Amino acid sequence: MNTPPNPLQVQTLTGARLRKHADYQRAYAASRKRQSNSMSWFLAPQAAEGQPAKGMIALPPGSRVGLTAGKVLGKAHERNRIKRRMREALRRHVDLLPQGFDLIFHPRRQVLNLEFTKLEAEIVRILHQAKAEAARTAVLPGPRAAAAAPGLDPSAS
Repeated sequence: MNTPPNPLQVQTLTGARLRKHADYQRAYAASRKRQSNSMSWFLAPQAAEGQPAKGMIALPPGSRVGLTAGKVLGKAHERNRIKRRMREALRRHVDLLPQGFDLIFHPRRQVLNLEFTKLEAEIVRILHQAKAEAARTAVLPGPRAAAAAPGLDPSAS
């Protein structure tokens, strides 16, 4: 007997998280810092499928998210709580992550005491901004994207 899909299916960030230092560094180099009320964030296109980073295996493009919480945010238990709150808000809206892009969040200390509904609303706003910017980037590739594509010389036209 077939069962209908569960509308309350649990979404997860497993497999959609940045874990390696090299991935973070590549994303920082390929993006610019953006600010919001309680965090800063970076949006970078992932490496092309045919061009994996040195020593890396080519993976199909998906959306990945990274969280950083440096010691300036407080003691370990405070940093862990900030990351837990951010992960939960992101988990609830994983469907809004832009495909083929890496998104990195740098929360500020105020995230620790911010109401969860306000934190969630801010993350949703950032995800919408990131998705819109990803769509713009996909439609109008900049000089970095044109230079990275093999065989395409933007000055040859």
